[in-house]
Amino acid sequence: MLKRSDLTPAIDLTAEPGAGPTRLRRPVYVDLLPPCQNACPAGEDIQGWLALAQAGDHHAAWLRLTADNPLPATHGRVCYHPCETACNRNELDAAVGIHAVERFLGDRAIEQGWAFPPAAAASGKRVLVVGAGPSGLSCAYHLTRLGHAVEIHEAGPVAGGMLHFGIPAYRLPRAELAREIARIEDFGVRIVLNRKGDDLLAERDAGRFDAVFVAIGAGLSHHVEIPARDAARVLDAVSLLREVSTGERPRLGRRVIVYGGGNTAMDAARTARRLGASEALIVYRRDRAHMPAHAFEADEALAEGVKIKWLTTIREIAADALTVERMTIDPDGHPRPTGEIETLSADAVVLALGQDSDSGFLRRVPGVAVNPDGTVAVGPDMMTGAAGIFAGGDMIPAQRSVTIAVGHGKRAARHIDAWLRDAAYAEPAPPPLASFAMLRLPVFSDADPALLREIPPAERTGFAEITAGLAPPEARREAQRCLSCGVCFECDNCYASCPEDAIVKLGAGRRYRYDYAKCTGCAVCFEQCPCHAISMIAEPVAG
Repeated sequence: MLKRSDLTPAIDLTAEPGAGPTRLRRPVYVDLLPPCQNACPAGEDIQGWLALAQAGDHHAAWLRLTADNPLPATHGRVCYHPCETACNRNELDAAVGIHAVERFLGDRAIEQGWAFPPAAAASGKRVLVVGAGPSGLSCAYHLTRLGHAVEIHEAGPVAGGMLHFGIPAYRLPRAELAREIARIEDFGVRIVLNRKGDDLLAERDAGRFDAVFVAIGAGLSHHVEIPARDAARVLDAVSLLREVSTGERPRLGRRVIVYGGGNTAMDAARTARRLGASEALIVYRRDRAHMPAHAFEADEALAEGVKIKWLTTIREIAADALTVERMTIDPDGHPRPTGEIETLSADAVVLALGQDSDSGFLRRVPGVAVNPDGTVAVGPDMMTGAAGIFAGGDMIPAQRSVTIAVGHGKRAARHIDAWLRDAAYAEPAPPPLASFAMLRLPVFSDADPALLREIPPAERTGFAEITAGLAPPEARREAQRCLSCGVCFECDNCYASCPEDAIVKLGAGRRYRYDYAKCTGCAVCFEQCPCHAISMIAEPVAG
């Protein structure tokens, strides 16, 4: 449903004069930064691959997408899509379903057996990546694209890290994840499983590696002291999700309490329901407005019958009973005890209170600074205090998500590549951001977003994927909802509106150019451009 009834631009009678005997300003074509791309932690060219998808060229769209992110089928399912929160289309009706189109392209690539394009010529350099989670896989992929030989050492029996062991299969089916990882291996990345090294420098020297990227994630549950005596079964959420991912079905009992308010707590509670718990109750010390979990994660948990007891903290666990205290939120958003005590019964208690990195082995590497929470300090170039040893993903101080980790891997690869060449990599300065106010949309496609089909909550009894992907016509229609903010999509508005025939078409995909011998600077093209891919600048002074 449209949020604005009239998008006709108002005439500004105070604007600078246009055409006249002397041209005072001239139009120039520009590329601005779409807000979706600005918000993407992986730095994807979202507008670019959406444009190719809406043209029906799925393979070219997938190639453009995977130039930044090698795991689109995975990300289309598990990314929290901050790109959609930033999407200018929110001001009209609803954001473009970017994650749905990304998933479609990723699944299409799996179905069609698409491969990555050839890598650059071999550099002769070798890089060790420690950890085959999203950050390690991303870094290895991008380094391989740049021509380096990469070997990943993974402590676990399966590649994927927390993608495999921390995200339930009803959100991320293991077959699709395995296929995307296999494509990275086919690209030339060597993955060695069950290889946990405690001496990083010895491992580097033994393999004659020129640089190291450490991305071991944060797979340890954060420890918290809760008095417990003759307690019901108490386990941590990370261990529960890991057990289930390996095919085990732990018996939790009829009533399960999950302590925590993050996304992992929501996953643990939904998993408990699938394991047979008739009641899964999340206990969290803050209110919903202050929970760390994404709102849609809580909504999905509630839809599946999970209950949430806000403003409550556990004081003691004894036998099959928990002593809890009611909390209140102070003006600064911090929970404060009220002294109100009650008792809850439980057959099992699952602690989901955050995760730490198992990075103690790095304390033996001179120059590497390990923080008390296990995170490792890195510089702007992603390098630790030890020359040639880089780190990223959940093990460095930063927000944590799959897409952030993948972005870290890509950025680290560029810095490692530069370091191997005795150079420095500088992030290119982004162009100005294209805001909704810059757009001129008297004509646009009035189309509601595609709705992904889901298994009804009452029927979600196992770990089958709950959401189906888009069909090809749906994916194309969704991609066509993109407003192409700040980037020319060759709509011909400028070409058709120019009264002086001063715009020259250069052919499909090559856009236009101005014939300034004819241009009067009237700015009609600027006013007609729907995506603000034209700017008016002062007429250059002849020198």
